[in-house]
Amino acid sequence: MTRDSSTFAESPLPFLLDEAEPRPLASGKTPSYISDHRQRLRSRFMQGGAAALPDYEMLELVLFRAIPRRDVKPLAYDLMKRFGDFNRVITAPPERLRDVSGVGDAVVTELKIVEAAAQRMARARVIEQNVLSSWDALLDYCHTTMAHRETEQFRVLFLDRKNVVIVDEEQAKGTVDHVPVYPREIAKRALELNASALILVHNHPSGDPTPSQADIAMTDQINNACQALGLTLHDHLIIGKSREISFRSEGFL
Repeated sequence: MTRDSSTFAESPLPFLLDEAEPRPLASGKTPSYISDHRQRLRSRFMQGGAAALPDYEMLELVLFRAIPRRDVKPLAYDLMKRFGDFNRVITAPPERLRDVSGVGDAVVTELKIVEAAAQRMARARVIEQNVLSSWDALLDYCHTTMAHRETEQFRVLFLDRKNVVIVDEEQAKGTVDHVPVYPREIAKRALELNASALILVHNHPSGDPTPSQADIAMTDQINNACQALGLTLHDHLIIGKSREISFRSEGFL
């Protein structure tokens, strides 16, 4: 159940210097060299889709709406340099985004809209579906929501008797290498929801989904709590940057 690439992964390409150097703008008017570049970029996107654009140009398209009358290529470059790729820019915490010169509320809002839209589309393929028969959709959702986060996040998908997702909840957030998890609280929540089964999911911000001994011990504790209450723990997925580990397929469950 592993995948070779994450949902949005693209390799950044060298920047093409097809815009003139920034210069003072006439009041309320967008210079032609900027408007022409924007039109060319939009046309390329409409003709070839996202595959026709490298990461930094996709980022420019998003920034166009937030910054309507300024060359956004330098800001796109700074964001890519700071966070590494399109995915990590989109999913970066607002406070970290604001550390980049030129990023204000408008830019943060546009980036978070894109992130929320991607997550909602991926989630729609999972919620109210039998996840055991739509496993690839579940992996897409997990990678979209968690693969590029800078800190650990722990989620639980609560399933009914037909293995349909009834609730997807974030249980805890943590640091870059630790997230607090309380097995009794997870079991208690499953009973409150009248769930019959669970799938655990958490991410490794390092990008390597290899489980730690703490991950294995915590999973055993949750599995024991589930068994005592007649619940089924289907799997524990650890999400890395470009692949995931399934406890079930790896023999840990």
